[in-house]
This record gives sequence, structure tokens and C-alpha cells, in this order.
Amino acid sequence: MSKTEKPLSTLWGCELNESNKEESFKTDDTNHQHQLALRTMCLGHTAKDEFNIIELVTGEGNSSAKAVPIATLHAKSMPTVNLSGLDLHPPVTFRLKHGSGPVYVGAEHVALEEYSDDDELDEEMDEEVEEEEEDIEVSPVKKVTKNGAGKRKKPEKGEDEEASDGENPPKKMWMGSSTFPEGC
Repeated sequence: MSKTEKPLSTLWGCELNESNKEESFKTDDTNHQHQLALRTMCLGHTAKDEFNIIELVTGEGNSSAKAVPIATLHAKSMPTVNLSGLDLHPPVTFRLKHGSGPVYVGAEHVALEEYSDDDELDEEMDEEVEEEEEDIEVSPVKKVTKNGAGKRKKPEKGEDEEASDGENPPKKMWMGSSTFPEGC
């Protein structure tokens, strides 16, 4: 039997402020592998003119847990920060170390669901192939006729003589203003 994983994704977010200085992301589900993909951190419109330092605490709050500052936000100079590419495994705690916020944390919770039934996968694959085959339309083959549509028209003798003559280049016209440059 082969095992494949199908990601299930949901939005996750929290607000850190004076009354709620800490917010945790954890899950009790042991059947799936969980990941929190951070996206953004930003200040709310009521944020004061102060520095807001947000730190990340990994682990379950034991003595080995380390707090690392991941963002310093200020209403006038840096109200938002892009944290794409920072993927965390639970449990994770966000803490407003300094400032009053409000600070909004936006992330994506991804759970990998395992499939191990080969028959179920084969059925899904067969259905996808059938749908693709139904979408393909066969168009009739068109005959190519030579009626001169692909040939270039040769210029009339008087039309292109001035441009093809190397000794007499075409005359340049001045279109700028009502006065002409010298030599025209």
C-alpha cells in the first residue's frame, strides 16, 4: 500500500492587545501532521505611537521553551510585516512583549491527512482522467489551399524606388514646430 498526504488548509488568526498579551496555537489531533504557516502581522487602526514587540515561544511552556522576537511594529514607520516562509509546528505561542497593540497575526493552518487505500486513489485518478477526456474536443482537419495568401506583394515600380536606392535616401520631414532646422 502506498501512502500519500493531502493538505487541508484553514485560516488562523489572533489579536494581541493590553488585555490579551498571549495567544497559543496548539492541536490535540495526533492523527495528522500540523503546521502553522505565518503570513502577516499588522497593527490595528487604534494602535498608539509606540513600539510593539511580538515574540514567538515554541514548545509547551516548559523550561526549554525559548522566546524569540519575530517582529517590531510601529504605527508610523512599520505598521505591517510579511512573514511568508515562516512555517511552525505546534504548540506555538505569540506574546506581545512590549506595547499595547492591537496586533493582528494572520496565518494558515495546514493539516496533512494521510490516505493509504490504493483502491480509493485509483478511483479518484480514473474519474479525473475521464473528466479530462470529456473536455477534449476533436476539431476537423482543415485543408490548406494555396491561393497566394501567404505570398508577399511585390511593390509597384514607382512606390519603393526612393527607399531602395542607396544613393538617394528618403527625405526626412520635420514635424516639430513651424520653424524648420537648417538645411531643410
